[in-house]
Amino acid sequence: MNGLACRQTTSVLAGRSQGYVGRCCLPLSRWCSLTSPSPRGVGLNAMTILRLQQVRGKKTRSSMRLEDLPQGPIKMDVPPPPPTPAEDEGPAYPTVVLQARHNMQKFENCVLLTRVGGFYELYFDQAEEYGPMLNLKVAQKKTNAGPVPMAGFPFFQLDRFLKTLVLDLNSYVAIAEEFPNDPGDKIKANGLMHDRRVTRVITPGTLIDENFIDPYANNYVMAVHINHQGNDTSNSAESDTPGKGIVEAEGLAALQANDTPIGLAWIDVSTGQFYTQSTTVTSLGSILSRVGPREVVMDEVFESQSDHQLFSVLAEDKYLITFAPHSEQLPLSEWTPMLESDIPTQTAQDFTPDEVQAGSLLLQYVRDRLQGLSMKLQPPLRYENMSVMAIDKSTMRSLEIKQTIRDGTFRGSLLHAIRRTVTKGGARLLNTWLSAPSTSLETIKARQDLVEYFIQHPDLRDEIVLLLRRSHDSQRLVQKFALGRGDPDDLISLANTIQATQHIVSFLKAAKGQDAFTIDSNDAPEEEQQNSTSGASCFTPLLSRIKLKEPVTLATRIKNSIDEEGLVQQHRDEDSEASHLISLAEDVVASEGARGAESAIPKTTKKKKQAASLRDHYSDDNTAFVMKPDASRGLRSLHAKLSTLLEEKHVLEETLRERFGAASLTLKWTPNLGHVCHVKGTKDLRKLDADDESKTIAVVSSSRSTRAFHAPEWTALGRRIHQTRFEVGVEEQRLFADLRALVVANLVKLRRNAAVLDELDVAASFAKLAAEHGWTRPVLHDTSITSASNITSTSTSTSPIATGTAQHIVLGGRHPTVEAGLREQGRSFTKNDCLLDANPLPSSPSPPSSPPTSPPSSHGRLHLITGPNMAGKSTYLRQNALLVILSQIGSWVPATYASLPVTDAVFSRVGSADNLFADQSTFMVEMLETAAILRAATARSFVIMDEIGRGTTPEDGGAVAFAALHHIVVVNRCRALFATHYHGLADLVEERDMQASRGGAVETYCTDVQEDSAGGFVYIHRLRKGVNRQSHALKVARLAGLPEAAIKVAREVLEKRGRKDNHTGQEEDMELLRNVPAEQQLANA
Repeated sequence: MNGLACRQTTSVLAGRSQGYVGRCCLPLSRWCSLTSPSPRGVGLNAMTILRLQQVRGKKTRSSMRLEDLPQGPIKMDVPPPPPTPAEDEGPAYPTVVLQARHNMQKFENCVLLTRVGGFYELYFDQAEEYGPMLNLKVAQKKTNAGPVPMAGFPFFQLDRFLKTLVLDLNSYVAIAEEFPNDPGDKIKANGLMHDRRVTRVITPGTLIDENFIDPYANNYVMAVHINHQGNDTSNSAESDTPGKGIVEAEGLAALQANDTPIGLAWIDVSTGQFYTQSTTVTSLGSILSRVGPREVVMDEVFESQSDHQLFSVLAEDKYLITFAPHSEQLPLSEWTPMLESDIPTQTAQDFTPDEVQAGSLLLQYVRDRLQGLSMKLQPPLRYENMSVMAIDKSTMRSLEIKQTIRDGTFRGSLLHAIRRTVTKGGARLLNTWLSAPSTSLETIKARQDLVEYFIQHPDLRDEIVLLLRRSHDSQRLVQKFALGRGDPDDLISLANTIQATQHIVSFLKAAKGQDAFTIDSNDAPEEEQQNSTSGASCFTPLLSRIKLKEPVTLATRIKNSIDEEGLVQQHRDEDSEASHLISLAEDVVASEGARGAESAIPKTTKKKKQAASLRDHYSDDNTAFVMKPDASRGLRSLHAKLSTLLEEKHVLEETLRERFGAASLTLKWTPNLGHVCHVKGTKDLRKLDADDESKTIAVVSSSRSTRAFHAPEWTALGRRIHQTRFEVGVEEQRLFADLRALVVANLVKLRRNAAVLDELDVAASFAKLAAEHGWTRPVLHDTSITSASNITSTSTSTSPIATGTAQHIVLGGRHPTVEAGLREQGRSFTKNDCLLDANPLPSSPSPPSSPPTSPPSSHGRLHLITGPNMAGKSTYLRQNALLVILSQIGSWVPATYASLPVTDAVFSRVGSADNLFADQSTFMVEMLETAAILRAATARSFVIMDEIGRGTTPEDGGAVAFAALHHIVVVNRCRALFATHYHGLADLVEERDMQASRGGAVETYCTDVQEDSAGGFVYIHRLRKGVNRQSHALKVARLAGLPEAAIKVAREVLEKRGRKDNHTGQEEDMELLRNVPAEQQLANA
């Protein structure tokens, strides 16, 4: 697979940052021409095609020393180079441009960045297309074949421009680096000093260590495989076989079915995480919302099936689609070389054929993008084998778990409200947990035990957090070395992380030995026994996973090998070189650039101190070594030799000063002049001119105040110094390669240790959050394995109130994000309780007509909530769904008390939105989401529904709303909160004997409005039992600024229909409020 084999389709995205210009529906092929950010290979004019046909290199002349010529017998197995074209074949491009053209042809769908010295350059139509987008000046390079458009930027700005190309424009970028040619290759290349080859293709889904990669979220690339008919014939020529069209039509029809099985595989190249899942087209949208891939890879046979339903799913969130060839399937046995360890036998047996096909497609694609870089991914995990809660796409959006609905921003989301992590890996783990909370009671309690211990031992928590701050992103650091990358800075960061891990383990072992947290089992309540831990035994599973023996040895060797002071000096030298290039760029911009072009130059680099000159920058004294002299025996010997030579240089310098009588004479080396004696100052120059011996020296450079000349003694000594420095560099490279190999050898241990640090970070953040805001530990129980009677007795003995069969108990619950917003404004949040029956009542599918069989204290499985607009119904629904999610990621919850069953899925139908792209009205979207809930919810699910049926007439809407309510109660039999303004639903519930007080599953609750004699009012956000048949819509309209004339007309309409506004019904409102405690009214007032 090469660059020609992979095509990018942007028909469903047009760039995440760019968004849609319109909402028209176009065929897939037309979208490519309208919105593709990198339409490589299309739209070439005749001149460009003519240029691409020219292949001859520029005529050059080269020379070399005899000893550099390759010796020995001629290798006959290597084909001889093609003959040089005749000179009369027309003009030719320079060799550098010719190399770029060849790479552009090979990677036709990529933006090619070619390294030329200290710059990366674009050529031909790519320079004209992307130069203005990158704010680069497009120049015309003069060649014998005519002017060539070109643009470029300094090499140290690569990440900045990659961010624009890859993230903002969703382009594929091919990086062509320079490789010095050996003498033999120089002959074949007509004396060319460097060869330029593409070393990597960067796409949005295959980022590794770029500075612009999001450190707090995984960067996944996902492959989607569908087992379809006609796959074998999609790429073949047309056949005359009868019935072929019928077979293809049947295959396409089968693919359009909602329950079509598909295989998924996704990889984070930056961390090595690898997952697979078998699902259907219907569930794909929710999986995409949970995983959030930056790029979706599909078999190229689907490129011609633009009307497939799969593309409509991908189009909703504008995912970047890449079509790649999948000519051969990689069996599981061929995955092993790309993995850090073998796939467990049981996991391999569980893979479905679709998952294997998706994994095969993905591995081949990633391997092709990395252009030969070694891969050591983690063994793939099947998502079906992970016990996690299901959260669909609409629920993720409506609950604002990762981003807000209105602005799509991180601030204001649940993740923003609860994140207190101090490491990047911990932030990514928290993101993962929020997307897929655990359903394993053992796992949840283990996380809760960690949090509780950290809450009770704040000093230990602070020590752990301090050490975590000293650690680095080990997951991505280790993966860089697994991919053959990584530099000395990464080694130092890894060593510091290992040392921090060592100190953390010491603290945890000390805490475990103290056994400070113990509860007397005879005197403590049953709930406290359940929540308690025996000392710090909660750390035992984590400590058992940490392996430190070999990593500590590795860290010690890194610290003993790498010279951190030399590393700092090397960075200074790099900054100095960057400063020179910036100065050059400033000069070019000042003389040739357009107005405002200087803003493209980084300001931070301008402020750095520059070296005096390029000669000083390249002098021997500025050479910095990154390895300590004692790192190896050979390096120690070479440094001793180098020290001796430098001492000889010092003695020679003094000797030459005395010989020529020039006190300012210094021995230097420059790239152009070589080893020279440099004299500065007019006084010394006069002495030099007066000396007879100076008449025999070979002056190579002279000015009024300086002079440089060659001295045979310094030339010979300088060459020896250069050779020794070169040998030191070779030895350092060997040592660095050994350290890299040691990191890869400890890959599994380092990754497991990093995973433990991430879990400790999340647990400490939960503890800090709970301590800051007074959150409480939820009591969780699994209704699938525990009898209702046992749970009932436990809840009755531990809950502050008599609960009967109610198992979903939240007392004093609060919305985590809304409370945080009110706290910033100096306001308080009104607490509310939520008591639901967790277990289905033993009733027939039809509504019960017999006398009540449930205890009088039953609270019902479904709460029907009514009340005024703006009184907090939607907030109440959302807060209880968020509490369920928080409880199962191991966090404390914002409540006074919480006892909850383990929930297998959370569903939400809240808010209104349309989908014009898919030709779906607001009501259609509402019905689609409602249908998905009624089909998927189980008895262990938790459902919130708000304003079902409001997008149509009151009669039809009320009927649809009651049908959904009835289905949840009778068929799904799950816990649910159902808010509505259709007050008639309460009457229908009563008519069918569905109230909890009469043996049914429905309980009614409402919110209120309290008015005063002056016409003012205040919302009563505290729920009470009953039905509120007044929505007080005119009050909200007045608050929103509706003109008084319009409000007057609305009141007249209401009065004409026999309904009264709240201004004329204070007596009724006060009667309703008599059941509200006085202290609550005062608190709300």
